[in-house]
Amino acid sequence: MTEKKTLPPADPLKPYKGRFESHDRIPSKGRAKDDIFRELSVIAEEENSRWQTGRVSGTFYHAGEDHRAYLNKVFALFSHENTIQFDLCPSMFKLESEIIAMTARMLNGDRVPEHHPEDQVCGTVTSGGTESILMAMKAYRDWARREKGITAPEIIMPHTAHPAFDKAGQYFGIRMVHVPVSAPDFRVAPQAVEARITADTVAIVGSAGNYPYGLIDPLEKLSEIALNHHIGLHVDGCLGGFILPWIEKLGYAIPPFDFRLPGVTSMSADTHKYGFALKGTSVVLYRKNSFRRHQYFGVPDWPGGMYTSPTAAGSRSGGLTAATWASLVYLGKEGYLEAARAIMDAADEIKAGVEDIPELTLIGDPTFLISFLSDEVDVFHINDFMKTKGWRFNVLQLPPALHFCVTMPQTYSDNMPGRFLKDLQAGVDYAKEKAGTIAETTAIYGIAGTVEGNQQVTEMVSGYLDYLYTVT
Repeated sequence: MTEKKTLPPADPLKPYKGRFESHDRIPSKGRAKDDIFRELSVIAEEENSRWQTGRVSGTFYHAGEDHRAYLNKVFALFSHENTIQFDLCPSMFKLESEIIAMTARMLNGDRVPEHHPEDQVCGTVTSGGTESILMAMKAYRDWARREKGITAPEIIMPHTAHPAFDKAGQYFGIRMVHVPVSAPDFRVAPQAVEARITADTVAIVGSAGNYPYGLIDPLEKLSEIALNHHIGLHVDGCLGGFILPWIEKLGYAIPPFDFRLPGVTSMSADTHKYGFALKGTSVVLYRKNSFRRHQYFGVPDWPGGMYTSPTAAGSRSGGLTAATWASLVYLGKEGYLEAARAIMDAADEIKAGVEDIPELTLIGDPTFLISFLSDEVDVFHINDFMKTKGWRFNVLQLPPALHFCVTMPQTYSDNMPGRFLKDLQAGVDYAKEKAGTIAETTAIYGIAGTVEGNQQVTEMVSGYLDYLYTVT
C-alpha cells in the first residue's frame, strides 16, 4: 500500500498530496496491479462516500448501487470497442441508433409528422451535454451558410442558457446574443427574443429547464417566433430531458417543451443525468436529417483513407454506449416513472419547506430543482453553514442564490428532506448572526464555491484550473 498518512489534507484542492505516491513521468518499472488497485480503491471509497450521503445537489445521477454495478459490468464487455470503427464494431451503431430512437420517442419525436409531414426526428450520441450543444450550434451555422448564405451567423439565447452555447460561439465563430432575465419570473421574455432577431439570426435557444433555476422557458412562444421568422429553435433538455416527460406523466403541469412544438428543430438530452447512464453520454436530436447532415465532418482525400466523423469526438469507448443502452432498456417506462415519483416526492417536500422559511424566496415554480434567494440574509453565509453539515449546494450569482437539484440519492434515506430543511433553517439563523461580514462562498460552476474573496474572476478561475492540473 502506498498511502503515507491519513491526516486531513492541508489543501482541500489537493487532498491526496502527501498521502500517495505522485507520478510526473512514466515509472521505470511498473507498479504491482494489487498495489495500484488498493490505492485507487481508497480514493474511490472516499469520494463516493461524499455523494452517497444524499447531501450533494445534482452532480451524481445515480439509480442505486445495484444499477451502477450492472452498468459497470456491461461497460466492461465493450470497454475496448470503438464507436468509430463501423465494420469491426457494428454493435455500436445498432445500440446508438436505438438510444437515439428511444430518446426521440420519449421526447415526442413521433409527433413531428403531425406538423411537418416530410420530417423525421434523427440524431447522434455524444460525449455529454456540452458536445450535444456544440454539434447543434455547428449544424445551424453550416445550414445557414449553405441554405441562406449567412456568413456572420447570430444565435439568440437567454442569459440563463448553459455556457456551452457561448463555448460554441467562440469555437465556431457564431455571435451569441444574450437576452437578460429578471425577477420575479427569471424566464426569458419572448418579446425580448424577437426584438433581437436580425437578417443574420439563424436560431434561438430555450431551456427545459435551465441550469441556474431549473425553469422551463416559454417554449410555445419561442416556437411560434422560430416558425414566423424561418429560423431554428434548439431546446436544451440536457438537464430536464430525461425527467420532465415522466414528471408530466405523473400529472404535474409541465408545459410542452419537446417535438410536439412545431418550431422545435433540435433538442439535447443527457442520458448520463436522469437517464441514469454512465458519464459521459448525451443525445442530440434534429427534426429532420438535413439538419443532422450539417453536423457531420468529412475529409474525402486524406492519404489515410476517406475520413468521416458524425460528432466532434473521434474514437469513443463502446462501453459507454452499451451501458447507456442497457440503462434505458433495463429501467423501462416503469423504472423511470418510479424514479421520477420518488424524486418529486422529495422535491415537493423541500419546496414546501423552503416556502415556509420567511427569509427565503423561491425562484419561479420549481419541479425537481429548487432554487432560492433572500433579501434579508446573505445566502452565501447559508452555504458556508450548510457545508459544515455536509451539504453541497450549487451556488448562483446575478442575483446571489442557491439551488439544490434532487436526484435519486436524496430518496434513499428516510426523512432526508426533513434533515435538509432542519439544517437549512439553522443556516438561515447562522446567516443572521453573520450579517455585515463577508462570506467565504462565491459562485463558481462545478465546485462548492469557496475561494478567498472576489478577485479578477476570469484570471482567478484560469489560475485555479492551472493549479488543479499540476502534479503534487
